[in-house]
Amino acid sequence: MPRLIDISPLVSPRLGVWPGDVPFARAAGLRLEDGASCELSSIQTTLHLGAHADAPCHRLRGARPIHVMPLETFYGPCQVVEVRVPRGARIRPADLRVAVRAPRVLFKTGTFPDPETFTIDFAGLSPELVETLHEAGVLLVGIDTPSVDPFEDERLESHGALAKRGIVNLEGLVLSGVPAGRYTLVALPLRLEGAEASPLRAALLAG
Repeated sequence: MPRLIDISPLVSPRLGVWPGDVPFARAAGLRLEDGASCELSSIQTTLHLGAHADAPCHRLRGARPIHVMPLETFYGPCQVVEVRVPRGARIRPADLRVAVRAPRVLFKTGTFPDPETFTIDFAGLSPELVETLHEAGVLLVGIDTPSVDPFEDERLESHGALAKRGIVNLEGLVLSGVPAGRYTLVALPLRLEGAEASPLRAALLAG
């Protein structure tokens, strides 16, 4: 029987979000303890919350929003690749210690260890790596940091390179307890009309 590994952070008001973005909040509309017939609540949050997928329109004007992206992209063979790069650095092709052998690749950097404490010295991807992954037939890239670009990159170079190559990116994954290797990824976005991103409940099937 395959083992299911959750790679999503717990969503709560404590979960860190990008500085200036909308933090998660849940408000109770009806409560059983107040005599209501059921519990009912609403949430307010950025769509770039915790584990999430960016749509191409997040970076490119007129590109596809999240609701038209094929679900098949977010499910299937996946490879977790562990890399060792300095904090704040970009992962480059030379940093790969193993060959990419799956159409979905998740990078384990360890540079954003606590999802509830937002730090700005996390690692990102390089445009050169994006090109290498594209040549290898990769259609989805994920990372265990809040962004595929370093915090200081206001131009979002790697976001742009991924969008131009049609490669989907997942951010905010929790890979600290996941050994490098081959898995099956299950990370379906919500069908949010016209949206540039969607939160995910991301998981890996092992075995």
